[in-house]
Amino acid sequence: MRTTLLLLISLWSLLGNEANAQQILASDTIPARLNYFISEGGTVKFDSELRELRQVAGAPTPFYSYYWEFGDGNFSFLQKPTHTYTDSGLYRPRLYATNNYDDGNPPPTRPGSLKIKSKPTVRTLIAQQNHPDFFKDKHSISLKPNRMPRPQEEMVVIVGYKNNIGNSPLAKSGTIALFYNDKEFEKDNFKVADIRLHHNETKTNIDQLLQIGALNNKNYNYYADRGPNNNSVSSSTASKLIQEQKALFRNSEAWKYNNLSTDEERFLFISLQTTPEMIKDTNAVVNLSAMLIPDDPLADIDIFKLELQIVASHDPNKMIVKNKWMNYRFLSKQKVLTYKVKFQNTGKGPAKLVNIGVDIPDALDLSTLKIIDSSPKVILCDSAYSGQSCLDTVKKKDSINFVFRNIYLPGVQQQGVNDKDSTKGFIEYQIRFKEKPKKLPFSSSAAIIFDKNEPIYTNKAKGTFRPGISPGIIVGYGFEAGSSQAAKGYGDKNYTIGFSISPYSPFRKYLQAEVFLNNYNYSNDFLSTTGKISRDTALTDNGRYASITHRDYYQETKKFNMDLVPVHLRYNFNNYIGIGAGAFTSITLYEKSKKIQRTYMNIVEAKESPIFVDERYIGEESKGFSLLSASGFIDLQFGLVRKGPAIGIRYLQGITHKDQRIFTYLSFKL
Repeated sequence: MRTTLLLLISLWSLLGNEANAQQILASDTIPARLNYFISEGGTVKFDSELRELRQVAGAPTPFYSYYWEFGDGNFSFLQKPTHTYTDSGLYRPRLYATNNYDDGNPPPTRPGSLKIKSKPTVRTLIAQQNHPDFFKDKHSISLKPNRMPRPQEEMVVIVGYKNNIGNSPLAKSGTIALFYNDKEFEKDNFKVADIRLHHNETKTNIDQLLQIGALNNKNYNYYADRGPNNNSVSSSTASKLIQEQKALFRNSEAWKYNNLSTDEERFLFISLQTTPEMIKDTNAVVNLSAMLIPDDPLADIDIFKLELQIVASHDPNKMIVKNKWMNYRFLSKQKVLTYKVKFQNTGKGPAKLVNIGVDIPDALDLSTLKIIDSSPKVILCDSAYSGQSCLDTVKKKDSINFVFRNIYLPGVQQQGVNDKDSTKGFIEYQIRFKEKPKKLPFSSSAAIIFDKNEPIYTNKAKGTFRPGISPGIIVGYGFEAGSSQAAKGYGDKNYTIGFSISPYSPFRKYLQAEVFLNNYNYSNDFLSTTGKISRDTALTDNGRYASITHRDYYQETKKFNMDLVPVHLRYNFNNYIGIGAGAFTSITLYEKSKKIQRTYMNIVEAKESPIFVDERYIGEESKGFSLLSASGFIDLQFGLVRKGPAIGIRYLQGITHKDQRIFTYLSFKL
């Protein structure tokens, strides 16, 4: 009875856990519920209802970050924004909520429906809250994401553009272009899921501008998201600038705009779906680029570059290494790696001290570390006066601490903080290799401490070497290890030239493919004998009589073979010793054989053994493609085994032909 009761309890618990898991998964599919409160003056207050957050073990308290689109070309990153529509009508607002430190998926986005019955008063419009500063350093175009992209997840990129040029009629119209999907990646990063336009922009093709060729713009500004760059560059045509972007990206979208007033700001919204293939490139840095090309040929073209990190989870504290896929062939200790650690104060109050501890991989030279940018912008502490905001660096044997001291970094949950960007910061640095490292992936991560709170650990930023292709050449000499009778069809020795394909400078185990061309000098194979065939006698030179006792028949063969080695598993113990094993198929490309008759005689009435007296060819045969055979081998190699030159010895055992051979060779890889 007791056993039955325990089984029932266990079954109930199992079913209950499974039901609870199903309930949790179902909650991830519940879309955000939007609530609207319309005041008498026409201002709308927005609020939402979202599923409960689920704490990730060991992580800070989870929270939502918000991005609203109001359906009229305006947006907000506040949790509960207010907005005044400039005209009556039906609008479709949206909320994209991002779950930080939560183990589920973001709540699905569903457009709402909001009807504005009348236009607001002028006083209400004047009191309307403005957008946060969207444009960087007086640029005419800018990009901003609602979140970092996860594989198979939708993100929104806001494309903002404005007229900084003046009242020229041609300056009020032009083209906006968005470039995406870096050619650096084999697979696409994004697919366009939706485009929302609100200012009568019309779709066009960027290639049309390449055909016009009449735009000759004098200068353009370039912005990379780690800092502004206002310096003008040499004059260039629009076509050249577009070609430069097309050389970097596989895909583009473009729109024509008109009637853009001086200092007017407009926004359009691009929903991008991150492709499933990006799961293998989690923590990779991808790029988007936008161009604003006025119709005025004397106006500046503006280019804005946005860096995004493909993430596994929505944690605001991240570490990335740029250009993480490296070509080992051209790597040297002068190669510079750029790391960036991003952090965000998610607390309820400001942080005065942020301590970022970073472990440094063994292959990197800590003494070459150079800080290239930071936020907040501060001076180094060794140049600061007492109590001044500064950045301190504490170097240890295999790590470094970047310490922001005496700063004011607002918290996400701090009262009165509306600009979430003000709660974020970063440290960016460069570092070089000590020497050419082992061809192995390496990683680095960071621990971030805000004031005296528990540390928050980032992801691992991994550096990876591309496999690379290394063609090689092999020349060698082979000879039989068994008896000639066991080596029928192959001959006793051969000269070989071969070619190989393998990863470039592999570290430990790797696969290699090979092809060989073999010239077998000869084989002298016994076929048969006639035995005693005659008692006829003949007079020899010394006056004695002899008779033919028997004739032996042999076959002499010359061959030209090709050996294919589809699978060769190798392992390098170090830079100088390697072993291998594999199998191959041997194909005879050309074969020429001759039948040989050898005659033997003895002296009549004598007891001596028969003596050889004559050899002649009695037949010849040629063949083309023939003889498929299989063999296996083991291999030992010495020298510079990763790249060559190296010498090797290989023992080959026939499978279809029971022969054994020894093959010695010299190899070199490019």
